Formats: sequence, structure tokens, C-alpha cells
Amino acid sequence: MASSNPILFFDIASGPPVRCYAPNPWKTRYALNIKALSYKTKWIELPDVKSTRLAHAVAPVRKLPNDEDFYTLPIIHDSSTDTYIGDSFDIAVYLDEKYPDSGLQLFPKDSIGVHRVFNAHVDALFTRYVVLCCDGMLFNPETAEVSKAEFVRRAGVESWDQLCVEGEARAKILEAFKADLEDFAKLYRFEGPFLEGEKMTYADVIVGAWLQLVRATAQEWGQMCEWQDGRWKKLHEALEQWSEQR
Repeated sequence: MASSNPILFFDIASGPPVRCYAPNPWKTRYALNIKALSYKTKWIELPDVKSTRLAHAVAPVRKLPNDEDFYTLPIIHDSSTDTYIGDSFDIAVYLDEKYPDSGLQLFPKDSIGVHRVFNAHVDALFTRYVVLCCDGMLFNPETAEVSKAEFVRRAGVESWDQLCVEGEARAKILEAFKADLEDFAKLYRFEGPFLEGEKMTYADVIVGAWLQLVRATAQEWGQMCEWQDGRWKKLHEALEQWSEQR
């Protein structure tokens, strides 16, 4: 049974108009909508993400390459159990287990382990090409310079310009991305838009969340919609029914 109190969902704020764009928060937004749960979004500016996690005693769940703690979102707070969770995958597992009769099931029986591996694989695949999204990041103009400086620090480069690729270098990265997605698309064995054909699972949420980032920030989204016989456009459109932002 769903809680009568809305779940509080902490998401990364874009520039105005405020909207969801980061992939891991998109995983949680999809999951909340698929589970048909009442929730409200608390938008957090990028420079305030670390202090927000610390204020709610939500430990970081990721590391930077130098082994430094990486403070990021999403977080949810379920007031019905006074539970804070700060990892998108753990949030999805919690929602399915806590609210089994609400909305649709995210994980088929005995598939959480497989989904966890799939999540890591997809994250690694898209992260390799996230540089294609840098020059279109939806920063709030009021905090953009602070946010860019933090991205530069995490990446270990000297300037934001080094994270923005154009011309021949960008074309080569795009071609490699297309080739990797060609291999990845071989996992899709059915006609339907989802990995399992007509049945949506959390695997589709994982991929769909990254597609949302590309759509919002990369100038090549239109090209990507044509790759692999329109596979990614069809998936994105199939997930639109669960993309409400509230």
C-alpha cells in the first residue's frame, strides 16, 4: 500500500526553467512514476549537493578516481518509515519491496543481482562518452562558474574548455559511441521497445535515464535517434508515459 505522505525526492536543479536532466535522478523519477507513488521534488543547486547529503546524514555511495568521496543525488526521504536513501539503484529496490502493490513491478523475481550488473555496465558505457554532453550542460547561470570549476576539479583538467570537444575530435568520439551502442543493441532480441519486448523492467529505466541526459545536452540527439534502426528513440518514447516531473 502506498504511503499517504508524499516521498520527498531530492533532484539536481537545472537552469531555469528547472527540470530534471541528470541520469541518476532520472532513474529515480522514472521509478517513482512507474510505482505510481505520491512524491514531490526538492530541487538542489549543484554547489549545494554535498551540504544537502551531509545535512541529512546520507553517506556518499560513489568515489572519484582519486578515491575521494563523490557527493551526488538522488536522495529520497520516505516519511512513512523515516528512511533516507541516497543511491538510485537502492531507491528502486526499496520502492519495489516497500510498495509491491503500487504501480508496476520494477524488478522481475530474482533479477536484482542481474540488474545491478547491468546498471554498472550501462553507467560505464555512457560515462565513456559523457564528454559529448559537457558543452550543453543545463547549468543555472547564477552558479554555473562554481559548477564548472567543480567538474574541472573532478576531471583533473585545467579548464572547462578541455571538457568540451568539437570538430574532428568530437566526430571520432561520436563514431566510437555509435559503434559501442551497436554492440550494446545486440542485447535487444525482441521487437518491442523494451529489453524484454513489450514488458518494461528497471533495465529500461537505466538506459532511458541516460538517454534523457543525451537528449537534454548533446547536439547529436537527432542523429542518435536514427541509430540502430531508431532503437533509442523508440525506447525514449515508450518511457515518456512515466516521465512526469512534479
